[in-house]
Amino acid sequence: MTQVSNPNDKQETSPQFTGAEILIKCLHEEKVEFVFGYPGGAVLNIYDAIYQQDKFKHILVRHEQAALHAADAYSRSTGKVGVALVTSGPGATNAVTGIATAYMDSIPIVVISGQVPTYAIGEDAFQECDTVGITRPCVKHNFLIKDINDIASVMKKAFHVASTGRPGPVLVDIPKDITATLNSFEYPKTVEMRSYNPITKGHSGQIKKALKLLAEAKRPMVYTGGGVVLGNAAAELTQFIQSLGLPTTSTLMGLGGYPATDKQSLGWLGMHGTYEANMAVQECDVLIAVGARFDDRVIGNPEHFLSRPRTIIHIDIDPSSISKRVRIDVPIVGDVKSVLADLNDLIKSEKPVQNTAALAEWMLQIEVWRAKKFSEFTLDEKLIKPQQVIKSLYEVTKGDAFITSDVGQHQMWAAQYYPFDKPRRWINSGGLGTMGVGLPYAMGVQLAHPDAQVACVTGEASIQMCIQELSTCKQYELPIKVITLNNRYMGMVRQWQEFFYENRYSESYMDALPDFIKLAESYGHIGMRITDPADVEGALREAFSPKLKDRLVFMDFITDQSENVFPMIPNGKGLSEMITGKES
Repeated sequence: MTQVSNPNDKQETSPQFTGAEILIKCLHEEKVEFVFGYPGGAVLNIYDAIYQQDKFKHILVRHEQAALHAADAYSRSTGKVGVALVTSGPGATNAVTGIATAYMDSIPIVVISGQVPTYAIGEDAFQECDTVGITRPCVKHNFLIKDINDIASVMKKAFHVASTGRPGPVLVDIPKDITATLNSFEYPKTVEMRSYNPITKGHSGQIKKALKLLAEAKRPMVYTGGGVVLGNAAAELTQFIQSLGLPTTSTLMGLGGYPATDKQSLGWLGMHGTYEANMAVQECDVLIAVGARFDDRVIGNPEHFLSRPRTIIHIDIDPSSISKRVRIDVPIVGDVKSVLADLNDLIKSEKPVQNTAALAEWMLQIEVWRAKKFSEFTLDEKLIKPQQVIKSLYEVTKGDAFITSDVGQHQMWAAQYYPFDKPRRWINSGGLGTMGVGLPYAMGVQLAHPDAQVACVTGEASIQMCIQELSTCKQYELPIKVITLNNRYMGMVRQWQEFFYENRYSESYMDALPDFIKLAESYGHIGMRITDPADVEGALREAFSPKLKDRLVFMDFITDQSENVFPMIPNGKGLSEMITGKES
């Protein structure tokens, strides 16, 4: 039988969308709130699609590097995936520093970069570069889309890879002609990647072994890292530490994972960490590392670190991090939140008998180290001490602000004198040590938390690297408080030159600084210059007062040029070989 079709019947067809519209629909499916970006020729189709939607807000930065940093900080402060959009060529290369910064600190972001049309790739076209090749060493994964049919599946994979396992940046490079082609849209409900299946559940036998070792230890120590914060495991960590009564320290990235004001906290360890934390980690007999990676700024010289016999337990979602720098005795691969929850359940059920007498003696020794207070400073009647500014900032904000920092002495002082009791409140570049992140970090945090107090602690050198973002702050009315510890030097460079280069201050003096007050005012913000130590607290209270709640305030604190960060572990030295003051 032959079926005759009726020409009057309407054939059902799927609605057609451009590749750019499909890309935007993918972002809608992922419930993206903000896209930080800067337009250019290769992404104009995408920007046209953004113009015609209202489900997320685009934030126009003034430099692509700032787009990446802002997306990064949005992620750090919320736990969600940040999104950045840049054009091809210089847009992509300008973004590399921000991508590398996120990669080193395991921050989940998805970066969408425009590319020249597929037929022009490899032809040295205008604003062409091999973005996939350039970014390969500093992304968790990257994609080059060559077929419009792949947009939805690639975007689904990008968000999945960025946010699972050990998080990190994922880049999607999309040629301009792909964004103009028409196709239907269907977003995948699930993701299947045969080569990517991160382990999340820790081995029960290893967990039992770890608990037994900790219970029997005479000098146990907990060492935590950024994995606790990124893994949303602060509650589980707190329960674990308090149930066993163990002393704990964290890396710079792990601040806030355990309340810094609690008596079990020894502060943070490493190159500029506390004396008690460094000594305790060096002298302990059982060390459990949770979401940390034993990097060079934390343990100093590995040979010195391993000179004391100890048993090391390491919990990490990334198996490649285990035994990478030091040999681990009890490896536990898994999500730190899940493993700590299993440890807590085991503690409840097993009720392990601890070596309480030895633990009490160990805590007494820690108190002896803590009493030395090598990071303390002396107030001056004439010169503002940078530590004084941070202590006053803590008091004025009651310890409840989001603090972003740039990189240098001010970063160390902020970490030393602003105790963090909550996770995701301390936003800084740990692994890459990127100057210029502070202001765009504050932008990302303020947009994510519009009602929160956000302070950017910076230096006069760092702030100039992304100072054009004061314009972005004005456009979007971001009431950030910028706290510049201005010592007219690249402070940490000067400190190293004083200690190790016989006071030869080669190119570290900043002798052509702008008038930051006039500069801030030219962008439409409020500027304050503070030179008298007696005015520090009052100026901060004014900046955070209800009267200035909705304004960006740029505070230029003129500080003591000679002040250094103590303690300090020189390169090549070990945890117990600290410079504890000028006399040492």
